[in-house]
Amino acid sequence: AVAGKRYQLAVNAGANALHGGLLGFDKQLWRGRRVATGEGAGVQFSRISPDGEEGYPGTVSVAVTYLWTRDDRLIVDYAAMSDAPTPFNISQHSYWNLGGASSASSVLAHNLMIRADRYTSVDKTLIPTGVLADVTGTPFDFRMAKAIGRDIDQADPQLEIGQGYDHNWVLNGEGLRLVASLEDPRSGRRMAIWTDQPGLQFYSGNVLDGVVGKMNHPYPRRGGVALETQHFPDSPNHPGFPSTMLMPGSPFRSRTVFAFSTISAR
Repeated sequence: AVAGKRYQLAVNAGANALHGGLLGFDKQLWRGRRVATGEGAGVQFSRISPDGEEGYPGTVSVAVTYLWTRDDRLIVDYAAMSDAPTPFNISQHSYWNLGGASSASSVLAHNLMIRADRYTSVDKTLIPTGVLADVTGTPFDFRMAKAIGRDIDQADPQLEIGQGYDHNWVLNGEGLRLVASLEDPRSGRRMAIWTDQPGLQFYSGNVLDGVVGKMNHPYPRRGGVALETQHFPDSPNHPGFPSTMLMPGSPFRSRTVFAFSTISAR
């Protein structure tokens, strides 16, 4: 409910609304234009989501800007404003394999670090229960970098639900800060993630098996990893989570940075 009125969202994952619904932002046509700033050059995508789209209240103007910098950083800036109170939780769902699109290898040997003491545990439908679980002594502890595959097949109820990792980590700290890093020892490539968001969805590509990607290369199961900066999933139904309400007169702005280097050049 928003402002005392109940809204029914479009459902597309059992009884739940996933990725914005049946025709979420990922299935809409955006307007693109070239941009250049003192930080770099790239493209800005924008669109207007009309009141009632997928069941959400309010007309929302949204823009996502991708900038590539000379020091090998991909900056993703989000901006949005609404004419009525509405839940708003935007992210991007890139899959990363630092071995390259044609490597045909899984990401299980990649080393991952996430600066988070807790994660949002989920029910059997992968919806947060509201519990912020301590990562200590569990397969979900990535505070020290470790291979993604080290604990992924442990007999853990949360891992069994997602067939691996598909959870939101409660990131430590506030403001734009380093929250995670991904390294591929084979290629020597490293990616560091900076964000001002409170959460990071780590999905280990558990059902990618056979998906055809760039240059017609098939991606094997766990052939890519998604590291999505975000607010916590299902936040409107959990008052203890950081609010995702976008209010008139209070524009949303957020930045995520993917910084690329080599392991030896940290």
